[in-house]
Amino acid sequence: MPKIGNILLPDFPLLLAPMEDVSDPPFRRLCKLHGADLMYSEFISSEGLIRDAMKSKMKLDIFDYERPVGIQIFGGDEEAMEMSSRIVDAVQPDLVDINFGCPVKKVVCKGAGAGVLKDVDLMVRLTKAVIKGTNLPVTVKTRLGWDESSINIDEVAERLQDIGVQALTVHARTRAQMYKGHSDWSHIARVKNNPRITMPIFGNGDIDSPEKALEYKNKYGLDGMMIGRAAIGYPWIFNEIKHFFETGEHLAQPTMQDRIEAARNHLTWSMEWKGERVGIVEMRRHYTNYFKGISNFKEHRLKLVTLESSEELFKALNEIQEVYADYQFS
Repeated sequence: MPKIGNILLPDFPLLLAPMEDVSDPPFRRLCKLHGADLMYSEFISSEGLIRDAMKSKMKLDIFDYERPVGIQIFGGDEEAMEMSSRIVDAVQPDLVDINFGCPVKKVVCKGAGAGVLKDVDLMVRLTKAVIKGTNLPVTVKTRLGWDESSINIDEVAERLQDIGVQALTVHARTRAQMYKGHSDWSHIARVKNNPRITMPIFGNGDIDSPEKALEYKNKYGLDGMMIGRAAIGYPWIFNEIKHFFETGEHLAQPTMQDRIEAARNHLTWSMEWKGERVGIVEMRRHYTNYFKGISNFKEHRLKLVTLESSEELFKALNEIQEVYADYQFS
């Protein structure tokens, strides 16, 4: 069973990826309900935390029912990373995670996220600064390297472990790939098989079905896997994968009633945490995923993304439940 500090995880845990504008407390709550073993906040700017930026501070909100849960930070300045890790330490998550994997240009241009893959010495210094600022276990999420010609995950893993990093999650793409092309988990398996590596190694990238999860589990021999985009609008994927691991059989697909209940809960919790107006607006990005692939749904989807009040939205969800009461998912 993988262990991070004092956190004992189940055998081959399933982790929820930290996703910007997605992995907030309402979404994490749903994923926890459906089997996620370890979750992370959206990534938080170290500079934003130090400036006391409202959006960054709000991302520090964690709740006991989520545990174990980590808060993820990013940045390119050692002092800011140390100071922000002290702020994170004060809210007492179960661990602090550092993002060295975000490929987005505005992050990379600041020498943060995946931009640090071009300078492993800087990555080590930034990580040391975070470790210095917190009493919590420190973990890292990164990528294989900057591009195909500079894959350096082997060096990165050894050097991070040597300074005290307690687990490593690797997205099996380079920064140049962004989210395109195929992930290559063979590089992560090589890190795991390095006799010097003793910390847990988790894989991330392209896990979108129980079959693929089992294939990768057996093929690459890692300590667990992280699931990101496949969980958006489909939090059931965690329990579906676990059930498939145990039985080789598929759980029944979530019914329309299940999807309505998840969307209703997600909306309710979003409004409770963000306030009604913001909760309604920010929930709109999720409806398409909850009701993906349902025939003749355009009119209902349009309502969900344009209605302005919670009463109207709950009424619209009730209407969908009635109209599609007998809908069979293929």
